[in-house]
Amino acid sequence: MLLHIVARGRIGRGPEAELVDRYLKRITWPTRVTELPDTGGRMPPRAPGTILVALDEKGAQLASLGFAERLGRWRDDGVRECRFLIGAADGHGAALRAEADLLLAYGAATWPHLLARAMLAEQLWRATSILAGHPYHREG
Repeated sequence: MLLHIVARGRIGRGPEAELVDRYLKRITWPTRVTELPDTGGRMPPRAPGTILVALDEKGAQLASLGFAERLGRWRDDGVRECRFLIGAADGHGAALRAEADLLLAYGAATWPHLLARAMLAEQLWRATSILAGHPYHREG
């Protein structure tokens, strides 16, 4: 299953970009990052079998194990792509929220999109390592 991050804004070169790269390079599943301008730009077409996960401050707060279980279930159900959407400063519009299969939050705080991208990359690494039985994650 492809793990595809679609993010508004350019990350450039800096510590956040290094963190994203560090975690994405560890993932053995296929990954892709698509950057869109803060406004406009075209979202890649949604192919059948694509799950949309929008990072949103009002979304569900999943523990790492719960997130891993959800990814594993989607993978086992034959989902071809899991697309993670990170909005610009004003977040996502109502239409995109309604289209999403899951709204996901990293706590009640609002995070800058560059940090949200790094946090998502780390959680994807953590989830795939949990599913692979790797000792990276320590519960409790």
